[in-house]
Amino acid sequence: MANQYPGPPPEQPPGQPGQNPYATPPGGPYAEGAYGYPTAPGSTPVYGYPQATPPQPYAQQQPQPAFAAPLLTLGDIAVNGDTIVSPAGPMPLRGAVWTATDMSRTEERIPPHAIVLAILFFLLCFIGLLFLLMKERTTTGFVQVSVNSGGRHHSTMIPVQSRNQVVHVLNQVSYAQSISM
Repeated sequence: MANQYPGPPPEQPPGQPGQNPYATPPGGPYAEGAYGYPTAPGSTPVYGYPQATPPQPYAQQQPQPAFAAPLLTLGDIAVNGDTIVSPAGPMPLRGAVWTATDMSRTEERIPPHAIVLAILFFLLCFIGLLFLLMKERTTTGFVQVSVNSGGRHHSTMIPVQSRNQVVHVLNQVSYAQSISM
């Protein structure tokens, strides 16, 4: 008798003696919507089991306009029709201010194979020294492109590996400036 409780909890009415409180309700599991059982069809829903609604037929949807390919893409900046799309949000194209800054550098050096050929052919009447006139140009760096429009600003860095890429990005920025007017 040491493990007996003094009585039923205050929110439950005392049961009849000999009644099992965990037994299935007399009307079956759907009778009272006991915890863990769904309610009978047509009755009020129990917590965790919302009232089932019949499926609704699909509404007639209006055809969506197809998105055209962007006119121009500079890094993560795209120009679609009359809108500039960037991570900073959409901006109007009209009146946009574009800025491009060339932050690349071009280095000129004598390639290693020219030095090897100059040493090998040095013994033949100094003709090997002409190989030292060979030059190799490498371009590294970025072109920074910025756009201001509609109170928003976004800037992106575009990596370049040659002078042709630098000229291409600068031409794209000048095209963006011409369509922004």
